[in-house]
Amino acid sequence: MDFLNGMKEEKRDELGFILKICSKQGRICKGCGLWCDLEDGVLYFVCERLNGNVLDMLGEFENGLRKDGLSSFAMIGMEMYEAVIGLHLEGLIVGSLGVSCFELDGFGHVSLSLSEVLVVRRAIYEGVMELGSGEKSLSVQKLGRLVGEILKKEVFVSPEVLFGILKREGIEVECGSIRYPIGLGSDVWTLACTVLRMLIGKEFFEELVDRVDPIISKRSEDSNLDCSGLCTGLMEKVSSLLESKTGEELKSMHQMLCRSLSFDPGNRPHAIDMWKSLRDLLIRHQHDTSVLSLGEAIHEENKEHFRVLGELCWVPMKRSTLKKTESAENSSGENQDQSDDVRLDKDIAEALVEEKVKFKEMQGHIDSVTGFAIGGGFLFSSSFDKTVQVWSLQDFSQIHTFKGHEHKVMAVIYVDEELPLCISGDGGGGIFLWSTSAPMGKEPLKKWYEQKDWRYSGIHALTTAGNGYLYTGSGDRSVKAWSLQDGTLSCIMDGHKSVVSTLAAHDGVLYSGSWDGTIRLWSLTDHSPLTVLGNDLPGTATSVLSLIANQNILVAALENGQIKVWRDDVFKKSTQCHSGAILACVMEGKWLFTGGWDKIVNVQELFGDEFQVDTRPVASIQGSSVVTALLCWQGKLFIGHGDRTIKVYYHGK
Repeated sequence: MDFLNGMKEEKRDELGFILKICSKQGRICKGCGLWCDLEDGVLYFVCERLNGNVLDMLGEFENGLRKDGLSSFAMIGMEMYEAVIGLHLEGLIVGSLGVSCFELDGFGHVSLSLSEVLVVRRAIYEGVMELGSGEKSLSVQKLGRLVGEILKKEVFVSPEVLFGILKREGIEVECGSIRYPIGLGSDVWTLACTVLRMLIGKEFFEELVDRVDPIISKRSEDSNLDCSGLCTGLMEKVSSLLESKTGEELKSMHQMLCRSLSFDPGNRPHAIDMWKSLRDLLIRHQHDTSVLSLGEAIHEENKEHFRVLGELCWVPMKRSTLKKTESAENSSGENQDQSDDVRLDKDIAEALVEEKVKFKEMQGHIDSVTGFAIGGGFLFSSSFDKTVQVWSLQDFSQIHTFKGHEHKVMAVIYVDEELPLCISGDGGGGIFLWSTSAPMGKEPLKKWYEQKDWRYSGIHALTTAGNGYLYTGSGDRSVKAWSLQDGTLSCIMDGHKSVVSTLAAHDGVLYSGSWDGTIRLWSLTDHSPLTVLGNDLPGTATSVLSLIANQNILVAALENGQIKVWRDDVFKKSTQCHSGAILACVMEGKWLFTGGWDKIVNVQELFGDEFQVDTRPVASIQGSSVVTALLCWQGKLFIGHGDRTIKVYYHGK
């Protein structure tokens, strides 16, 4: 802690940002934490290790990928791009990559190891320091040696990132600096090189070293290095190698991979386009007609600043503004003022207050929507129609349906374990586990049922806490802990006197809300009871229908239209926000969203200090049907209705 306290605030913030991404993104190896060696004064970033890198699965092919392995290659390639695109969505650029950065879990799925990325970057810095230490300029000949040494370590770094590292160390290159900025296209270069290494084999490295080093050295006499021409020659050689290795079958992918090596980042394709090309290859080889989609791809023009992963912090992320360049129509059909600056990270609550929101209606269910979950680039929605629908977060289109429940699906969650899962629970006690990896199947990976008795009315709530257990709230008045590994019942937590309607987990505590009007707290360590909230408050004999556990704040939504707020388990506030039962609530930062029987979504600001908590209404959305589910994600508000529709409210494009 002393070491962390001694760091500059911006450095510490960067570190927290990286750790947050590790816990948030499904294709990133989990960050186990930090470890400090006080003797050498180094802070270590500790990540989990998986079973091996991608070449272990495809085979260590000296001569490239076999044609009978194209299906596996396509799947692995897609997941590699998904991992990096996921970082781009968070505002993080990798900057340099190697095959060793992509690891495989026990199911053969790919995760990006940020610790290996740091090792790769360190290899680049060591090369720079070895050849350029103490020098203010680097000869063209030494630049050639540097590039060759980096490639021999099977490390890929785009031209603009390499020149950026040299510039950061105060080293000028005699042939002049590069004029292109570091951006998303920098990772397109390194990803393409990694994919080419898999397709062509070690010959790809040999060609790079043999072609780059001599050409640069040859130009050293007059210091006239044409980097653009060098890249063009490299692209031609790569194209020739690809044709000799894979023939005409991957011709469209050949062109895209070659474009990815363009000297100008603006000429490189977007990562999402390469992902689509790999998906098409997978579909051709697996005869899968499902249409997949991925979360929003951020294009260069949409951000001005990105964090670049290297020394944990390099380019600081700032709140950027983007001048409106396109006219947008408001609800009256008139053009809005184009002179306004629009903050890309504007809260949906702020946009609602300013009445600068748009919405899109998503239709696919044939009965009331009951819940939402987000993960892996998808939105999952459960319904009384006995299905779970899967939606694209890119264009909000319906792309898949999980079918198999024989009763109304009451709850759905996303679990980012070794194998990413969508889990749904129904009114008959059925618990279904679905794989969210492409291609999504029609059958659940696993399913089991709770034991029934005369009091039984099925599963009402689901949650997880990252400890290997699935928790269910049931009509038999109990909370149950199930092993996610084999579905065995590990523990039954009794105490409630009616249906357990809602669950939440935070900071080592499991919260369960019930129709009996109480909230019980359980230890996530040994599942022992901790305390009961609500039973000593006047007028609390009304059903708890939804819970939010956020930091040290607990919010309960009740059947009588009230919300109750606790801070550190001490009751602080009761507010009447609706004229009927509140069926759903969600919190995003300081904003509290609630909706229910009165067909209204109310937005309130939650504020206060350690002594008191208060709320202030700021906006509302009038709907045409009962509000049954709410979810906030990346500046978007998803609302599920009793009339089977889903509406997504958003700001900007």
